[in-house]
Amino acid sequence: MGQQKRYETVHTIRPGDEALRRKRRPHRRLKPPPRARFVRFLSVIITQTPFLRMVSVLVVLWLLFSAGVYFAERGIEGTTIYSYGRALYWGVAAFSTAGIADTPLAGTSQIVGGIWIVVGSTVFFGTIIATITTYFMRPLQRPVKQIINTIEYNLERLEDLTVDELDLLKETTDMLIDHIEQLKQEQPPSNDLHSGKLE
Repeated sequence: MGQQKRYETVHTIRPGDEALRRKRRPHRRLKPPPRARFVRFLSVIITQTPFLRMVSVLVVLWLLFSAGVYFAERGIEGTTIYSYGRALYWGVAAFSTAGIADTPLAGTSQIVGGIWIVVGSTVFFGTIIATITTYFMRPLQRPVKQIINTIEYNLERLEDLTVDELDLLKETTDMLIDHIEQLKQEQPPSNDLHSGKLE
């Protein structure tokens, strides 16, 4: 009584014949909404690529090299880099290879600036290339993570799954749990000194 029929009766060609077909499920969205995809994309960029680390390195180097150019240019007559703010602007224009950076006048600041142009542009473009490469290579490098993501995705939409799909999800999850248990058994027993337990 509480069980739904999985098949519905359809009109037959000859009287007396009974034909069954699987009930159609209501239309479901296959793709998550655009905002959810964007949030998931940002989450992947932040957690699974070197983007944040490399941007942090770039910002620290930018602040240091800009300070070096500012202090080297301080007191030079006719310089256009007369404040730390102008030095920061120079630093961005130099590492992004925009070609609009003011040229430092002092010899020391030219050397510091030249090093910054090479290092800054290498880190800047390296960040972009490393992030894109890591983003597109991650499914190939971490098939286990891909399996986990698939299971998480299916768990998020349990209401939309058929009984067959739920059975497949259960089998996959059970196999994953069995594999984890097997890996735990294969690990050598931990040494009591390393685990912090003394007898």
